[in-house]
Amino acid sequence: MEPIIIVLIILVVLVFIALMKTVQVIPQASAAIVERFGRYTRTLNAGLNIVVPFIDTIRNRIDLREQVVPFPPQPVITQDNLVVNIDTVIYYQVTDARAATYEVSSFIQAIEQLTVTTLRNIIGGMDLERTLTSREEINAALRGVLDEATGKWGIRVNRVELKAIEPPTSIQDSMEKQMRADRDKRAAILTAEGIRQSQILTAEGEKQSAILRAEGEARAAALRAEGEAQAIRTVFESIHAGDPDEKLLSYQYLQMLPKIAEGDANKLWIVPSEIGDALKGLSGAVGNFGPMGPSRSGGGQSPKTTKETPRREQPPID
Repeated sequence: MEPIIIVLIILVVLVFIALMKTVQVIPQASAAIVERFGRYTRTLNAGLNIVVPFIDTIRNRIDLREQVVPFPPQPVITQDNLVVNIDTVIYYQVTDARAATYEVSSFIQAIEQLTVTTLRNIIGGMDLERTLTSREEINAALRGVLDEATGKWGIRVNRVELKAIEPPTSIQDSMEKQMRADRDKRAAILTAEGIRQSQILTAEGEKQSAILRAEGEARAAALRAEGEAQAIRTVFESIHAGDPDEKLLSYQYLQMLPKIAEGDANKLWIVPSEIGDALKGLSGAVGNFGPMGPSRSGGGQSPKTTKETPRREQPPID
C-alpha cells in the first residue's frame, strides 16, 4: 500500500505543477513571450492564458508601461574643445514585446549607448554658450534620433531630458564672475536711474515751489501796495476834511526834522529852504498865544512891526 500511496502523491504533485504551468495569469499593462521548444510561438496579453505545460515556456515578461531611465553623467566635448558632463533622462515605452525581446539583446543598454553617441554628435557642433542655452533644441534632436533607431526594436521614445549640464570648474568660476559683474552693472544702472529720477522730481518740485512762492510774493506785494494806496487816500481825505492851516503844517514839519537826522548812517543832511517859512509861521503862532496875549483895541499902542529878513538857504551840516 505504501508504494501506491507514494505514487499517488507524486501524481498529484505532478498534476498540480502541470496545472500551474498550464494556467498563466498576466497582469494588466504587461506581456509575456511564449516559446515552444525554443522557438517563438505567441505573445500572452493581460488576463488568464492557457499554455501547454512542459512544452511551452515563458521566455520573458515585459512591462508595457512608460518607463523612466536616468543615465549617469557622460563627458562630451563641445565645438570650442571644452569637456562638459551631461546627465540624461529617457522616457520610453515598449510597443512590441516580441521585437523588444528578439531584435536587441538589451534594449536599455542599447538606448544608453545610442544616447551617448548622439549627444556627442549634437554637442560637438555647438559651443559652450549655445549648449547651455539650447536644451530644447538638444532634446528635440536627441529624441528624433532615438525614436528612429529604437522603432525597429519595438520601443517608442516619448521624451528625452537633459537633467544637468556641468561645465569645467574653471569655466564655472569665470561664468560666476561674469554673472556677478553683470548683476553689479545692472544694479549700478538702476541706482543711477533712480538718482536721476529723484533729481528730476526734486527739480520739478523746487520749480513749482519757486513759481508758487513768486506768485505769493507778487500777490502780497500787490495787496501791500493796494493797502498803502488806500491808506494814502484815507490820510489825504482826512487832511482835506480837517482843513489844516499853515501853522499846523509848520509844526508837523518841525516834528519830522529829528526823524530825518536819526540813524548812524546819516553823515550828511540838508536843511531845506522851506525851514525859514516854517519857523516864521511857528513863531507867529507862538507870539499870538504868548504871555502878553494879543493886543487889544483901545490900548493906545500900535503893534510893533518887524522887519522881514530875507530868506536864505542854510549850508549843509556834516
